[in-house]
Amino acid sequence: MADDVSGTEIPSDIAALSFEDALAQLEGIVRSLEGGDSALDDAIAAYERGAALKRHCESKLRQAQARVDKISLGADGNPEASPADIG
Repeated sequence: MADDVSGTEIPSDIAALSFEDALAQLEGIVRSLEGGDSALDDAIAAYERGAALKRHCESKLRQAQARVDKISLGADGNPEASPADIG
């Protein structure tokens, strides 16, 4: 199992997923749970997997944000360009 930034372990099969694949699985779980046709034990297991997928997606997004932030900073640590003002 892999640790995400929060220290909670993510199962290795989920940790190996890309953001897009994890999000697609999470969306499938949500649709299934919303359908309400699962047995209680199956619904609980799906919910637990969904929670792990959510943590994995959040971790991937934080990693992507850190990469963008690093690209956006100049050698002196100051921003090279500011974001567009979309007001």
